[in-house]
Amino acid sequence: MILVTVLVLLVTALALVACYRLWVLRRGGTAAILRVLPASGGQGWRHGIIRYDDDSLVFYKLSSLKLGPDSQIGRQGIEVEERRGPRGDEYDIMTDEIVVLGVVDAPRSYEIAFDRGALAAFQSWIESRPSGRQQRGQFD
Repeated sequence: MILVTVLVLLVTALALVACYRLWVLRRGGTAAILRVLPASGGQGWRHGIIRYDDDSLVFYKLSSLKLGPDSQIGRQGIEVEERRGPRGDEYDIMTDEIVVLGVVDAPRSYEIAFDRGALAAFQSWIESRPSGRQQRGQFD
């Protein structure tokens, strides 16, 4: 009897977490595919939703049950290092219209794959960030 009760509670908790995650994802965002580097070939790519705020970009994997974001990239420290198209077996999940950006937010490195609209939103978010001097001046 205790085993059944524990099992029911566990299944209920997982269902609640899954419902919460679905609710978070349905609130909207920009579709993207992201992977944390280092990764080889076409491995490590995860589909998800990106949301932007004043200080960071947060990424929610579609296949995750984590309560918060799966990755977070700070706005002030972000550097775009590479821009390329899909290669090799990446074409299994991407098309020719996709642009892959190599992004660094020290100490972590990422690759993010965007379609044209999502790329424009990302570039606009990066270009509209306040300068480092302006940020420091606010708190002096």
